[in-house]
Amino acid sequence: MIKFSILIAHYNNYDYFTECYKSILNQTYPNFEIVIVDDCSSDDSYQKIVNLTKDNARVKVFRNEENKGVGYTKRRCAEMASGEICGFVDPDDAITENALQISIENHTKDNVVTYSKFHLCDSTLKPIRIFQHSRAVKNGKKDFFNIFLEANHFFTFKKEAYNKTVGINPEFTSAVDQDLYLKLYEVGNFHFIGTPLYYYRLHEKGISQESSKKDKLNNNWHQVILDTTKRRNIENLYNKKINQIDNLPEFLKVKQNNLITKILRKFL
Repeated sequence: MIKFSILIAHYNNYDYFTECYKSILNQTYPNFEIVIVDDCSSDDSYQKIVNLTKDNARVKVFRNEENKGVGYTKRRCAEMASGEICGFVDPDDAITENALQISIENHTKDNVVTYSKFHLCDSTLKPIRIFQHSRAVKNGKKDFFNIFLEANHFFTFKKEAYNKTVGINPEFTSAVDQDLYLKLYEVGNFHFIGTPLYYYRLHEKGISQESSKKDKLNNNWHQVILDTTKRRNIENLYNKKINQIDNLPEFLKVKQNNLITKILRKFL
């Protein structure tokens, strides 16, 4: 039976983590481990997690000696994983009880990644709506940058595919998932699951939602795309030199959102 590694990068999030942990324990698929790396939490979250999980042999808890940021912490999660299939779950989110089962069933030899639709939820994790941009993407496109977040949660990947990349950039403090997605896209095929398998909590302290962190997010996302163009040997985008583009995410959103590209996104 395939082993699944659930990866959790944690920082000061114990209260939400209890719901996340419960959703994992309720999985219909039995063969999994939980790899938790605490980024030197400044409250008592780390010790509470240790106490909560100490009797569960499937849980491995690690702690950074100092606060290193989410890129470093997620990279360490991946390094510590022993399963053939891995998937990140944020400590303030949760997964459906069949998330692992369905993901593994869709991990054929022809793909290296599965990802699904997901629920956008309120602060109590009550579903509000399905994230509207989730869809199947065309594989092998040099100009795919996931700019509309089509590939997203619940994102799972083969560990052997991850090992073919240079890994998550430990310097990033945001846009870390995008960095991972684009690197894996270059290794093999993505497969879309049309069933929502993930509950994404919207709340004020979320990394992608806190206004004070949005500038840093945009800067890191720009760097992610810049790094991607270098790996793919792309020197120009839409007849403009890469080094002349100050904000690659915004530039691509405009260029890839005209009528023709909207039609292409719908049918390809």
